[in-house]
Amino acid sequence: MGRAAYFHIPFCEKICHYCDFNKVFLENQPVDEYVEAMAVEMENTVTRFQKSKLKTAFVGGGTPTALNLEQLERFLQAVHSSFTFEREYEFTFEANPGNLDLEKLKLLNANGVNRLSIGVQAFQNELLEVIGRDHKEEHIYKLIEEARSVGFENISIDLMFGLPKQTVSMFAESIKEAVDLGIDHVSAYSLQVEPKTVFYNQKRRGQLVLPTEEAEAEMFDLLISEMKANGFQHYEISNFAKKGKKSDHNLTYWNNEEYYGIGAGAHSYLNGVRRKNAGPLQHYMSLILGQGHSFVEENKLSEVEMIEEEIFLGLRKSDGVSKQKFYEKYARTIDELYGPVLSDLSERSLLENDENSIRLTNTGLFLGNEVFEAFLIDSKD
Repeated sequence: MGRAAYFHIPFCEKICHYCDFNKVFLENQPVDEYVEAMAVEMENTVTRFQKSKLKTAFVGGGTPTALNLEQLERFLQAVHSSFTFEREYEFTFEANPGNLDLEKLKLLNANGVNRLSIGVQAFQNELLEVIGRDHKEEHIYKLIEEARSVGFENISIDLMFGLPKQTVSMFAESIKEAVDLGIDHVSAYSLQVEPKTVFYNQKRRGQLVLPTEEAEAEMFDLLISEMKANGFQHYEISNFAKKGKKSDHNLTYWNNEEYYGIGAGAHSYLNGVRRKNAGPLQHYMSLILGQGHSFVEENKLSEVEMIEEEIFLGLRKSDGVSKQKFYEKYARTIDELYGPVLSDLSERSLLENDENSIRLTNTGLFLGNEVFEAFLIDSKD
């Protein structure tokens, strides 16, 4: 059973131009009712599924810290009422620099939250405005200083590259600022222009000017080299950590382990079944109050699907896919299933294949989707 849980709080005070996550404007929303519905879902989830102590918990959104103090406290009480944590655990809250003040930080810290994931994205005010963020550069420094003052020692920040008006030198400056702040974990993602976003509409109108593919590749290459030079391990395609600071929660996903999912639009993976909750708030809350859960999709994975996911997710890690663990799960070897594929990808210098694991090469990192596609079992001759 899952030793991890994800909690989704979809409220935002401002919608970023690139975001396609399940989110709504905070103003005039039934926030108190939503928090209560989440509490009901938590209780019903641990009743319906075998309860296990959590190794990790992650609260994302939206902007979880957009909740006021009373709402945050009620939410945290509900988490601790339904779930218990292992002795050594990781409890992460996503946060934006513009709306997490000292009082909220103290509340989070007092209720067992021990890791912050801060949506910085860039250190240039002009870029922050272009992508629709509601904070300024100075808010970043203030939040990190206050977080450390109340006891937060595990702080991660998100950066983005390939943004409109972003140059390689601007991204280099953001990397340097992150390093100089003494951050122990960095998640860095290239911009993906998704449907139903401001950027998508701008692109359709021919108004979105992005860096060239060459410039974006240069940014990614710079990121990898600078992180390594400053003592960070590149442990997943988009993630870098100092020693002992890897994200345990995200490793749950990449290790293809099971997890609870609570909240509107949240996904869960329990007993070999992937489930998706209703996304619209009113639909989610009515289902919770009516039947105790809000599943709108349930997919029992076949062995083929499990194997494919094991490969796709595992190859995102620098450690790759362990051949021993793969055999223990599926009673078949990777070499037996994928011999010709492994040979082809190795010859093309996209994959490293030894007796212990398979891993992406540096070249493979830039062509990850091409590598993953090669492991689709139904597509093989």
